[in-house]
Amino acid sequence: MKRVIKYGLVLWVINSAFAQENKTLKLSFSGYLETYYSYDFNQPEAQTKLPFMYNYNRHNEFNVNLGLLRTKLEYDHVYASVALHSGTYVDDNYANESTKILNEAYIGLHLDKAKKSTIEVGILPSYIGFEAAPTAANLTLTRSLLAENSPYFMTGVKYTYKPNDQWQLSGLVTNGWQRINRPDKNGSPALGTQMVYKPSAQSTFNWSTFLGKEWYNDAWGMRYFSNWYWDQQWNSKWHTIMGFDAGLQTNFTADNNNKLFWMSPVFIVQYTLAPQWQTAFRAEYYQDKYRVIIAANDEFKTIGTSLNLDYLINDKVKFRTEARYLNSQETVFVKAASLTNDNFYITISLAFEF
Repeated sequence: MKRVIKYGLVLWVINSAFAQENKTLKLSFSGYLETYYSYDFNQPEAQTKLPFMYNYNRHNEFNVNLGLLRTKLEYDHVYASVALHSGTYVDDNYANESTKILNEAYIGLHLDKAKKSTIEVGILPSYIGFEAAPTAANLTLTRSLLAENSPYFMTGVKYTYKPNDQWQLSGLVTNGWQRINRPDKNGSPALGTQMVYKPSAQSTFNWSTFLGKEWYNDAWGMRYFSNWYWDQQWNSKWHTIMGFDAGLQTNFTADNNNKLFWMSPVFIVQYTLAPQWQTAFRAEYYQDKYRVIIAANDEFKTIGTSLNLDYLINDKVKFRTEARYLNSQETVFVKAASLTNDNFYITISLAFEF
């Protein structure tokens, strides 16, 4: 009996060692490079065209919007991603961060063999919105007003549970509203949730929320935010996205306790003209009366439209052209050295994914 136990123990040790030796480190690389030219007919004199835009935001010059290199590693039930980036998008969107070179840097851990439960820690892609910084996958060339003015990334911890192929539920604890460095070290971290429902491979419903203290009007106040969208691929030609953002910021001062509201609906439709040709139209509205999010000199109540024409040179390279028009109730746009209530600009880009 002792001999059987002894041989059994030896076999278990050998099998365990063999299993460990067969664990391999999987390494993959990917990247994205996008050059662009944009002409603003208001001919602004400042370096950036619009203070509330963070992509393609240079007037009358050729430039790089985003250059990105990403490395992904997988070992056993652990994975990691590190991405470095540069470009005018980084200059504009990371202006308040001391760490600018990192697009993402996080470690993920599958908590079960079926990979239904996952924890990720680090600088994470934003769980809010339907438009990414590498815009080649977006329906429109430029990002919508609501996407430009909600987080591109979050720094913290994210727990995700996928009970099946249709549902995905996530909870987050983060440093705040798109922050790598946290300025208020004594304050409470921000909380976030995400619920994704995919009734089919062609349809996605997403609801994301944010709750945390954010700086406004020389004081910290609570920010409550909700993002909802429906992404629908109807057939091989038609693709639509409907989205709606709504936010509430408390403003505590010595003599009042205000609750400041902003919101933005958007509708985008894309039509595939031919295998290599696509067009897209966007209609949107953004209301931020108290300028909680939008950097403007007056109340921001703006309607926007845009029209795209895209040529897919191959499955890695995309050439895109977009005309975009914004019209506000107030004079919030700069025209030369004065102010006006509308803005029209054309953007051309060439993007390469690999």
